[in-house]
Amino acid sequence: MELDHKKVEAIVLQRFHKWLKVFGKMESERMPIRKIWDHTIDLKEEFKASKAQVYPLSKNEREEVQQFIQDHLKKCILGL
Repeated sequence: MELDHKKVEAIVLQRFHKWLKVFGKMESERMPIRKIWDHTIDLKEEFKASKAQVYPLSKNEREEVQQFIQDHLKKCILGL
């Protein structure tokens, strides 16, 4: 549930009010605009082929990661 704008203004220091909109629900659900300094991270072929787990995770941790990925994929779709 989104907090009332007036309540948020009361909580956040005045000097930060110019950035309040970036913390709204709609703003948080979209990806940032691409910039010229954005770049890709190219993986080495042997890493791509290995499908190795970088970090062993418990079942709960794997579920959390999957939820995180789904949330961010949703943001990417909404950000287009």
